[in-house]
Amino acid sequence: MVPPGGESLKDTYNRVIPYFESQIRPLLKQGENVLIVAHGNSLRALIMYLEHLSPEEILEREIATGFPLTYVFDEKFHVSRKVG
Repeated sequence: MVPPGGESLKDTYNRVIPYFESQIRPLLKQGENVLIVAHGNSLRALIMYLEHLSPEEILEREIATGFPLTYVFDEKFHVSRKVG
């Protein structure tokens, strides 16, 4: 469902994940720390991708405003630890 004047989670996912893969993931693989600041649906799409959640599972998740989430990745770029 698309909110009036907005975009669906699927549309957001299709916009956010290619950007993450092309711009952010390479920096992380180089050992850089990256701060991502975004609105709720963008964060939902990224968390869904990183944690391999279904759309139904991510909609159950509360994403607190102003509280950071930290992800640590292993050598195969799987989430090895999440803080927050």
